[in-house]
Amino acid sequence: MTWTEPATWYANLPSFYAAAAALITDPERNVLLVKPTYRDHWAFPGGYVDEDEYPHDACAREIREELGISAAVGSLLVVDWAPPAGQRPCAIISFTFDCGSVDSLDGVALPGQELEDVAFFSPREAEQRLPSNVATRVHAAMSARDLAAPLYLAGGSVVPLPSVDGAEHEAGPRPQTA
Repeated sequence: MTWTEPATWYANLPSFYAAAAALITDPERNVLLVKPTYRDHWAFPGGYVDEDEYPHDACAREIREELGISAAVGSLLVVDWAPPAGQRPCAIISFTFDCGSVDSLDGVALPGQELEDVAFFSPREAEQRLPSNVATRVHAAMSARDLAAPLYLAGGSVVPLPSVDGAEHEAGPRPQTA
């Protein structure tokens, strides 16, 4: 292998986008979603990570911009690698952070030009309101919160993790048997 100038090396590496989202629930474990004015579907609060910004800082910024509140950005819950799709020419890596629980929507101030509504939904209802490639993050994020361990998704699907016995095991909680 020949040595390549760093500028050339980095210019030839693939590019991807990064986004950060917040899992915020109420005390009954309903999921907070926002309804953008420019989309047909609902979304987690969040958005793209700016240049020179860490994903957790982007999450906090987006909560302030979208909801008008400050929230503590906690543990990383989900990382989802999504391949290029539609008009998006690059892959996107989406970070979902645990931003805790709030009792009500008191104090939330939506930017009217960007968001038209905010509401809590049961996890099942939240999944139905999100695009299919994002809906799986609801269950993954809730599971990761319960397990206190992040989950890795690829294109919205849980990635099977290899084990020491050589078998693949799906990341996440196992069904309980009686």
